[in-house]
Amino acid sequence: MSDTPSPETPAAAPRRGGHGRLPGERGPRETLERLIRVDQAGEYGAVRIYEGQMAVLGRRTANAAVLKHMRDQEQVHLDTFNGLVRKHRVRPTAMTPVWHVMGFALGAGTALMGEKAAMACTVAVEEAIDGHYARQAEELGEDQADLRETILRFREEELEHRDIGLRNGAEEAPGYPLLSRAIKGGSRLAIWISERL
Repeated sequence: MSDTPSPETPAAAPRRGGHGRLPGERGPRETLERLIRVDQAGEYGAVRIYEGQMAVLGRRTANAAVLKHMRDQEQVHLDTFNGLVRKHRVRPTAMTPVWHVMGFALGAGTALMGEKAAMACTVAVEEAIDGHYARQAEELGEDQADLRETILRFREEELEHRDIGLRNGAEEAPGYPLLSRAIKGGSRLAIWISERL
């Protein structure tokens, strides 16, 4: 009796296209495109949030330099992903015009509620991004070590922003639990949409 599977056995059935993927599974190129697209969109939104906060709070706040520092770091992240969009010829999300307005509105809106609410916004967004970047880093293989290292470095800076927000009274913002849940939920929805559109 032969150990070779017969054509009727599942082991002999070829997978989709013979490429080792099941129907509906993303290939390496599509996975890379989605990763770059969503991260570029997220960093763009983060820059817009800080721009909205700075437009409202301006220089009249003790946290003006802190906001500028965090915005400048987000701009470096955005510039990096803009470069990856060009390098890999990835189509940016179709939602960019929406994130342009919504990011600024979220930043300005929380700043109008006060400095602590602005910091609560930072904490909520960065906690959502922390989980997102952690999942991406786990999914990237050795062939994407440079990108994985970039994501891990940016994740550390996002966690620094979260810690800055906590040190500056985020949890003392009025309605903090509700505000935090709403912003985290919106951030996760924006991530999901930006990956796909």
